[in-house]
Amino acid sequence: MNKGAILVIRGGAMGDFIVTLPVLAALRENFPDTRIEVVGYPGPAGLAVAGGLADGFRPIEARGLASYFARRGEFDADWAAYFAGFHVIFSYLYDPDGFFQTNVTSVTRAQFIQGPHRPDESGTQHITEQLLSPLERLAIFGADPQPRLRLAPPAAAARPPVRELAVHPGSSSERKNWPEARWVELLTDLVRTTDLRFLLLGGEAEGQRLERLGAVIPGDRREIWSHRPLPELAARLVQAQAFLGHDTGPGHLAAALGLPGITLWGATNAPVWRPRSSLFELIHAGADLGTLPTASVKSALERLLSTLPVV
Repeated sequence: MNKGAILVIRGGAMGDFIVTLPVLAALRENFPDTRIEVVGYPGPAGLAVAGGLADGFRPIEARGLASYFARRGEFDADWAAYFAGFHVIFSYLYDPDGFFQTNVTSVTRAQFIQGPHRPDESGTQHITEQLLSPLERLAIFGADPQPRLRLAPPAAAARPPVRELAVHPGSSSERKNWPEARWVELLTDLVRTTDLRFLLLGGEAEGQRLERLGAVIPGDRREIWSHRPLPELAARLVQAQAFLGHDTGPGHLAAALGLPGITLWGATNAPVWRPRSSLFELIHAGADLGTLPTASVKSALERLLSTLPVV
């Protein structure tokens, strides 16, 4: 069945986009000859293109798109022509007054399907399943709800085999962070008791934390990746053997790439938001991650490492 061109509009940061990958995957599987495009933030949207789930994207921050969020706006002609080129448009944007839908449907004959902006957290249905539900309008049922991103590591990055642990020790919210002193304690112990190499990941939210934590790891056993474009980060992350971090986008990315991992989990609704992967373990700490002992994380990590192949 050919539905012509399909557009998926999705705002939000990395994690919000990663949990939308099953939507793109289901569309690709059911309409393999259809062009699929995304409107979203360039970093996350670029991941979909790099993984073959989308054929192109436009940035959601584009000035011309803003006119479609206003009541009776003067619509940007370039975006009007763009929207007119699609047969189906899925929007996962917050549109409480319906202005965006009304304005877009005034310039295109596309079937406009509104999806949820945020999940319903009153129950236990995972966010990926909630985002997939609008696809039933196209008779797509039972789609795989696990985000999957298939990337090949760059050939230039080839190096001798090592056991590498990707570590994301921060987040955009301090309440989601395990105390830095606990990270220092854990990493110091792992340096002493294992032969692991460490890939420390972060962005603006981590500030100088990566440098401080990197200081406790010998230089030949660590690599710090900060403020890198997401397609580059994903291509580097897929080379690691496992992931350890907080309730954040990089954890969802690692799970989508097929890495086993551990997430230090606080008060967020786990049935709805946890990384959708049987290879990921959650260590629950309640509302205060500061109560999570280093020994508990070390024990879980030892179990994880024991399952990895020897290199």
